[in-house]
Amino acid sequence: MNRILAYFESIGHAVILAVRSFASLPSAPRILKRTAEHGYYGGYTSLPIVSILSFFIGAVLALQAGISMRDFGAKQFIGTLVGESMARELGPVMVAIILAGRVGSSVTAELASMKVYSEVDALVTMNIPPERLLVLPRLLSVLLLMPVLTIMGVVIGWLGGMVVCQTHSFIGVPPEAYWASLKQFMTTTKMLDGLIKAEIFGFVVMLIACNTGLRTRGGPREIGLAVTKSVVSSLVAILILDYFITQMLA
Repeated sequence: MNRILAYFESIGHAVILAVRSFASLPSAPRILKRTAEHGYYGGYTSLPIVSILSFFIGAVLALQAGISMRDFGAKQFIGTLVGESMARELGPVMVAIILAGRVGSSVTAELASMKVYSEVDALVTMNIPPERLLVLPRLLSVLLLMPVLTIMGVVIGWLGGMVVCQTHSFIGVPPEAYWASLKQFMTTTKMLDGLIKAEIFGFVVMLIACNTGLRTRGGPREIGLAVTKSVVSSLVAILILDYFITQMLA
């Protein structure tokens, strides 16, 4: 019972944190530099790992589809399968998981350290709202970088699928047929569905990271526990939200 109450308390605290952060939105021009710095760290430095994982996810997806479809004469639909799977599901989820593991953990550790060593209290004493200085730039940056990372991940995943279809003789789907199949059923609406997911996932992951970090109490040991809690909570939230968002967009 206590765990359930603590869970709902954490959700309420996160909602209040988001409201207070966006209440400081009129001061956003003064934090553009910090927003850009967080965007660079979260987006540009995550691009290599997103590219590598996207390429091989698309490649494995095409390979598995080729193995399954070669006996049914449906290899011409591999482009459709890879295209829609990457755009609507695998692309947004994969980028969000990378964000949780790479960026969310770092944000939690940084804010937890500031909280434990009373740096956040010092900001409050100087009448500087932590929500404006520490949380809002991170939330804004993730809203800007998630669509870019997701689009690049999806396109690179498509390219990975094309390479597999072209280089494996038992699949034997030329690039022209692969892209024609992909474009035949891929629509702007399906791509937007993936981007909507990415925006929601990114915002929730960053909010969980900030909320967990700022609620940390104790000493150095609690910082590590906070990072673990943040990443696990983010992964669970991604999967739960993915189900309900998919149901609403169906």
